[in-house]
Amino acid sequence: MISTKQNEKTAFKALQARFGYTNAMEAPRLVKIAVSAGTGSAKDKKQRNEVVASRLAKITGQKPALRGAKKSIATFKLREGDPVGYMVTMRGARMYAFLDKLFNIAVPRMRDFRGFVKTGIDAVGNLTLGIKEHVIFPETSDEDLKDVFGLAITIVTTAKKKEEATAFLEHLGVPFKK
Repeated sequence: MISTKQNEKTAFKALQARFGYTNAMEAPRLVKIAVSAGTGSAKDKKQRNEVVASRLAKITGQKPALRGAKKSIATFKLREGDPVGYMVTMRGARMYAFLDKLFNIAVPRMRDFRGFVKTGIDAVGNLTLGIKEHVIFPETSDEDLKDVFGLAITIVTTAKKKEEATAFLEHLGVPFKK
């Protein structure tokens, strides 16, 4: 099994002919990975926040940051600054370890998985993945299936175009739909 970091180092040679790179610094690289989870509206909001924060910390290996509401919405009884979710930003070795775990361990455990859609890549080369259930990660305990929540994982790259990002992410081993 080749790690994501090793794949990233060979990206220049693999994509050089296709995109006409003359320098290794032109090839796309990973910048960071942002993992976020909303806490939603729960009756016991404080307990739900603690559950999401602790499980996100187990999954990512670092403490998540609390995110507050940007605007007040009276219909939802939401005030500006109320906690609405958690977010973790990973860089460096922790980022590569998380990607390896995501693609090699967690994704094969997803139910009815046929690949990620390529439309998740935006115009500037970032990929956003939606995970419906956090229990696909091995760190989460399977006995607490009543508090299942979803995750949004954004993989930020230095790719300048969508085509470059698609080729780079395929080279890294992202399982896209055929």
